[in-house]
Amino acid sequence: MTAAIPTRTAPTEPASPLARISRLRRPRRPPHDDRDDRGGQGGRGGRRFRIAGADVSASISVFLIALPLSLGIALATGAPLQAGLVAAAVGGLVVGRLGGAPLQVSGPAAGLTVVTADLIQQFGWRVTCFITICAGLAQLGLAALRVARSALAVSPAIVHGMLAGIGVTIALAQLHIVLGGTPQSSAVDNVRGLPAQLANLHPGALSVSLLTIAVLLAWPRIPGRTGRIVRKIPGTLAAVAIATTLAALAGISLERVDLPSWSSHALPALPEGPVLGLLAAVLTVTLVGSVESLLSAVAVDKLAAARKKPGVHIPRARLDRELAGQGAGNVVSGALGGLPITGVAVRSAANVASGAVSRHSTMLHGLWVAIAALLLVPVLDLIPLAALAALVMVVGVQMVNLVHLRSVQRNREMLVYAVTLAAVVFTGVLEGVVIGIAVAVAVALHRLTRTRITVEVQDGIHRVRARGQLTFLAVPRLSRVLHQVPWDTDCVVELDGSFMDHAAFEALHDWQMAHIAHGRMAEFTGRAGGRIAAPATESPTCCPPWTPWRNHQCGEHSPAQLNASQRGEQTRVTPSTDAASSGAPPTHAPASGAPPTHTSSPHTSSTADPSVPGQPASDPSASDLSASDPSASGLSGTAWPGAKKTPMCHTLSAGAARSPGVRQLASGISSFQRNTAPLVRGELARLAREGQRPSQLFLTCADSRLITSMITSSGPGDLFTVRNVGNLVPLPGADGADDSVAAAIEYAVDVLRVESITVCGHSGCGAMQALLNTPAEADGDGPGAGTPLRRWLRHGLPSLERMQSSQHSWARLSGRLPADAVEQLCLTNVVQQLEHLRAHESVARRLAEGTLELHGMYFHVGEAQAYLLADGVGARDDFSGEEVFNRVAPTTLEESRA
Repeated sequence: MTAAIPTRTAPTEPASPLARISRLRRPRRPPHDDRDDRGGQGGRGGRRFRIAGADVSASISVFLIALPLSLGIALATGAPLQAGLVAAAVGGLVVGRLGGAPLQVSGPAAGLTVVTADLIQQFGWRVTCFITICAGLAQLGLAALRVARSALAVSPAIVHGMLAGIGVTIALAQLHIVLGGTPQSSAVDNVRGLPAQLANLHPGALSVSLLTIAVLLAWPRIPGRTGRIVRKIPGTLAAVAIATTLAALAGISLERVDLPSWSSHALPALPEGPVLGLLAAVLTVTLVGSVESLLSAVAVDKLAAARKKPGVHIPRARLDRELAGQGAGNVVSGALGGLPITGVAVRSAANVASGAVSRHSTMLHGLWVAIAALLLVPVLDLIPLAALAALVMVVGVQMVNLVHLRSVQRNREMLVYAVTLAAVVFTGVLEGVVIGIAVAVAVALHRLTRTRITVEVQDGIHRVRARGQLTFLAVPRLSRVLHQVPWDTDCVVELDGSFMDHAAFEALHDWQMAHIAHGRMAEFTGRAGGRIAAPATESPTCCPPWTPWRNHQCGEHSPAQLNASQRGEQTRVTPSTDAASSGAPPTHAPASGAPPTHTSSPHTSSTADPSVPGQPASDPSASDLSASDPSASGLSGTAWPGAKKTPMCHTLSAGAARSPGVRQLASGISSFQRNTAPLVRGELARLAREGQRPSQLFLTCADSRLITSMITSSGPGDLFTVRNVGNLVPLPGADGADDSVAAAIEYAVDVLRVESITVCGHSGCGAMQALLNTPAEADGDGPGAGTPLRRWLRHGLPSLERMQSSQHSWARLSGRLPADAVEQLCLTNVVQQLEHLRAHESVARRLAEGTLELHGMYFHVGEAQAYLLADGVGARDDFSGEEVFNRVAPTTLEESRA
């Protein structure tokens, strides 16, 4: 019989110029990002400079936060108060324009307060400005060397400890001003001076400070609609404004902000101190400012990515450019008599939360600070110093972040954190960081060399627990404990560590193989009890790690090739010889399996007769045992793909042991017993007691490339599977009908009471190729003519007739027509077999009752993609509708559980 190859194709139209141009359009980008750094006009075409309304509103919010904080930080360092405003303005205008993090806000930060205060105490203010300039130049040099990301290598425990130590130092110093006194030069002196300060309180300063703290803490917690309205004003501005207003109305005598004339503003001067001291000062400002800025930039990236509104893409921070921007900002700020600049996490978070969409918000905030510094001096002079001190003290206390503290404790870095904090408080920032790094290195070495190994017996099972990293230093103790475990007992080794070197792995692996060889169980688990899979061996392998059931020997020839070489035959190996590995159909269109009662598929060699579909090689032993159902060798993904094979079962005869096929089979079974059986034994025992209760009958082809459990993510007891060549369902009473399929259908529907039946076809089906390529006269006339395979394929003739008929629409995949006649017939065959199913009495009865569903499925082997027949098709009495197989899209874990 012959078949006409379908040639129906969709007409193609030439693409219009507009369509071609639309394909070249660039994706939408944020309207105001820094895609062009050459100025406001933005490259060729003269793009007009525009500022989004969201940037304007965000800049005002950040300005209202930055203004009091800049004055407070300047007060805390002992610098002129104008220096804080200069640094804030430069941080917004210069760093905002040149930096690599569009939404990060830079300016005077609490992280440099202690460092700057020490520099002013040691060198004076004008030399401190010169040090700021040198630190900026150093940052420019580091940016040119592109070493910005190396700053992220510092342990988070050290960074958080440094910031917490700075916060404690700030809080202790500002507490004296809150109480109405004057802070000392060091944290230790401030602690010692507290008793005397408490004995000499200033009621006015204390009352204003307490009011500022109360408003600052209560402002975010105002409930209801009133809270939503008032929270549009930043809490820092509200606290300072309320405290200033009440102090003025009450006539409290307090020290207030005193901004001198800008004409007398101090500028930098050349230093006269020791060179080493100056270099240490420059290094401290550079390192602390750079690390804080880069960590803040990374944090801002995360905040911007998590923000849902506005829906504008914000480019990720370019850290080297951000470091260069910080360096340029420090050079300008130091030259203008401002404080050192760094990225500020609090202001940056407020910028993101306010809806900023570009760097324009940061630049505008700097502009507003500059205008306020020039025009609002009379208003700023009304602010009490006690209110600013209370504001900065709260900021210092908040730098001891509880979230960071819990994270450090969870990762067992509390010692590093505590030592760094204490060292910063008692010795200084640079010295504290150095001490913290030394402690972190010592802790890492200690963990690397210290391993605690214990053994105990529970319910007859020896449990060996190894706490810590397993290196060659721990191998002697580990081996001694393992060899104390009796050979006739089961053993579980619990590993609680994140590192294992090669020596420790070899010791564990050799002991496990020796223990298993004595017939007992030996496995490795994590601290939570989950089984640990071993890594692959170092020997070259062609087996991917996700196919532990595939039992071919890597680097060796297949059994067919070995047998051919023993007979002196020459077999040419081509890429299409192993269809299972390539996913493509064989050249000579083999059938996809043996007759219907078998579940393996013989491969054809280059010497097979092309006129006889599915003819095996001349040697029957050439059948690839890897085509067997994968359940024989274990389906669990936790198997050790590279683990050494255990010895073959001793019950095999000597002759059988010499057969390559038997060796393959025994190896696969041994792998199942070792790796998968312990995991599924409990579930199989339950199924053995309760019996099978599958939810559906899955009827598919015997092709070895179709792994039903993998495709459907099913396990033992889920599917009642029937496999035959071509996933055919013979009509009841047909000539030469095979009762095994009908019996399986009746048993599944009437006895097991399955809820659905799925017929699954696949691409490159050899049975469909045979139907298309086998001449009609090859079948003979009677039902007994031809080979068993030819007689079986006659049940697929209705599918071929359906495809050739003009009364039925063609089955197709969603979005495209079938690639060729074979794929067209594979799809049509699924629809036709669903119609055959309805002819079976048991199926028709359950369908009439509404207790059974029929589904069609198609699996494209080369794409590893499943398609489902559209809802309703195959469930009706007629098949007149359009037969479309829709692509099954992947879902998330949460969606799959829903």
